[in-house]
Amino acid sequence: MNLFEFLQDLVIKGWKLWNEGNRLRYYAPNEESTALVLAQLKQHKAEILQLLRDRPDILNVYPLSYGQKALWFLWQLAPLSHAYNVSFTARICSVVDITAMEKAFRVLRERHPILRTTFPKLGSEPIQQVHDNQELDFLLLDASSWSEDELKAKVVENYQLPFDLEREPVMRVRWFTRSNFEHVLLLTIHHIACDAWSIDLLIQELPQLYQAQKAGVEPSLPQMKHSYQDYVRWQRDLLEGTQGERLWNYWQQKLSGELPVLNLPTDRLRTPIQTYNGASHHFKLSDKLTKQLKELAKNSGATLYMMLLAAFQVLLYRYTGQEDILVGSPTSGRTQSEFVEIVGYFVDPVVMRANFSGNPSFKKFLGQVRYTVLEALTHQGYPFALLGSRLQPIRDPSRSPIFETSFVLQKFQQSQVQQLFLGEGNTSVHWGGLEMKPFGIPQQEGQFDLSLEMAEGNRSLFGALKYNTDLFDRETIARMTGHFQTLLEGIVANPDQSVAELPLLSTQERHQLLVEWNDTGSDYPTDKCIHQLFEEQVKKRGNAIAVVFDQEQLTYQELNQRANQLAHHLQNLGVEPEVLVGICVERFLQMVVGLLGILKAGGAYVPLDPNYPGERLSYMLADSGVEVLLTQQSLLESLPSHTAQMVCLDSDWGAIEQYSGENLDVGVTSDNLAYVIYTSGSTGQPKGVQIQHKALVNFIESMQQKPGLESTDIFLSVTTL
Repeated sequence: MNLFEFLQDLVIKGWKLWNEGNRLRYYAPNEESTALVLAQLKQHKAEILQLLRDRPDILNVYPLSYGQKALWFLWQLAPLSHAYNVSFTARICSVVDITAMEKAFRVLRERHPILRTTFPKLGSEPIQQVHDNQELDFLLLDASSWSEDELKAKVVENYQLPFDLEREPVMRVRWFTRSNFEHVLLLTIHHIACDAWSIDLLIQELPQLYQAQKAGVEPSLPQMKHSYQDYVRWQRDLLEGTQGERLWNYWQQKLSGELPVLNLPTDRLRTPIQTYNGASHHFKLSDKLTKQLKELAKNSGATLYMMLLAAFQVLLYRYTGQEDILVGSPTSGRTQSEFVEIVGYFVDPVVMRANFSGNPSFKKFLGQVRYTVLEALTHQGYPFALLGSRLQPIRDPSRSPIFETSFVLQKFQQSQVQQLFLGEGNTSVHWGGLEMKPFGIPQQEGQFDLSLEMAEGNRSLFGALKYNTDLFDRETIARMTGHFQTLLEGIVANPDQSVAELPLLSTQERHQLLVEWNDTGSDYPTDKCIHQLFEEQVKKRGNAIAVVFDQEQLTYQELNQRANQLAHHLQNLGVEPEVLVGICVERFLQMVVGLLGILKAGGAYVPLDPNYPGERLSYMLADSGVEVLLTQQSLLESLPSHTAQMVCLDSDWGAIEQYSGENLDVGVTSDNLAYVIYTSGSTGQPKGVQIQHKALVNFIESMQQKPGLESTDIFLSVTTL
């Protein structure tokens, strides 16, 4: 540890060092003034005094808040990511004194030390160091020859530039000049040094500073009484006291057990390591729906925030079917009045846990959300970063810890910022004597799998569904926002409806699902039986191989002839349309002959697996009432008792082959039964399902279309027959 690090380490621990002339003064916290430290101070006194004279800001170092630490480590993991860049953009349609504007930004940085801070490491831990003489990163860009698309691309490109938190400024200003009367301002700050509330504060103060610089007078802003370091100390003291223990106990109980992982259906497989590539889909709710949502929230004793959060959680439930869902929601973190005017990273997410067990009505679920939100806000002082560290959930590097989705209802401290953010109509605001118009760019995207951001306009609600582009396609997210709007409409129409029954699909999607995708009509021979289609193939390919078993095979012509001979024999036994014929054989060539012979005789076959238990075979024979049973000589002794006439396809074949091999015309139609197949009986006794010829032909014809059948295709069968 060199002298710099030694002194900075002392300051981080609470020491204060300063010089009075040639004397080195110090203040040490209780029990920190050890003989060893004092000896080192005495040994290096001259060097320390020189350092304090030459670089008075060398000891302007402080610990990070828990939220800052989390962002710093995220930056270490993905230093080139722009997911945590926060920006303010606007088009300025006025003549601007650029020199005065640059000076205004300099004063702004002097006023808020966090904006001239870097975040180097001291040992293995990050610290923040406030600089007295850091250069302002203010760059003028000539955009006079650019098209509007080129301008937008350049602004986005500059916004997305990464920050070097250890060495470079955390704030940069890019000023794009199109003409004397048109400019675009891009203010970008890393999230570690600001939040949305902070941007709001800066945009309130900047025009006053600009006007003061332009007029050459002192700005009339109130003196800053507190700094971000006061917040860091307050947070540390809170957590070390009884209040911190009370907050921890609440969240430990609230997030007990194995935490659920939200398994949204994605368009692509999740990468092994979480990425931060993102995009947004913007939408707007109608004035009517916005009014209805507010009225329902009021009548339910809830806020608009609670209403929208509940609806978003229902959407996630409907997409995943999971009854236990976690959603993160950022809070301002400024629970103490002294922090209201301070720029810095205060925002901290709280976890909103939803329970959908029992399929509650939306109104009942909204009551649950209301209670959850009120409790969470009461206990919001516990840092989420510390919560994740102490809970120690199973860490999946492909996901963000604890929750994968977030929800926020934006609150603006200044109506001007709200107007510029929402960009309603031909929005134009007066800002320090300048006319300012919206110039929106996508920002802070890809932090989570999904982030729903809502904002309240004059009469409507505006939304942006931000998503990770490595997981979702643009079309998927557009469809999801449509489902969200349909869900909201269903909620206001019937809040007593159970959450699982609320509408989700748009009218077009319902028509597509119920009508278009079911419009599967196709021309096929509805008047033909399956054996008649086989006979047509005999005429076309009589000499082609039809069936193979071990070393034996039959052509279509040979198979047809044998089946005809069997059919004539079965006719003599009384087989005709609607007569059931059992077939209980092992796999061999004659099995196929038996099936075709039964159909050609006009009968319907009942397949009976010889490997079935005797009790099941006895039940099926009795229940079906088969009049004839085809089998093999070797199976006769194992068959249960029955009343059917017996035909052995092997030992009786000598008599059967004496019959004619010509096709039969027995008057069977496509409405007659082709076969009766029994269910497994897993929920009780097996039941015979009757299948007509037209259903079987329909199935075979559809298989020829999808997946498609060719003469060379081989299909694996998992049934015994």
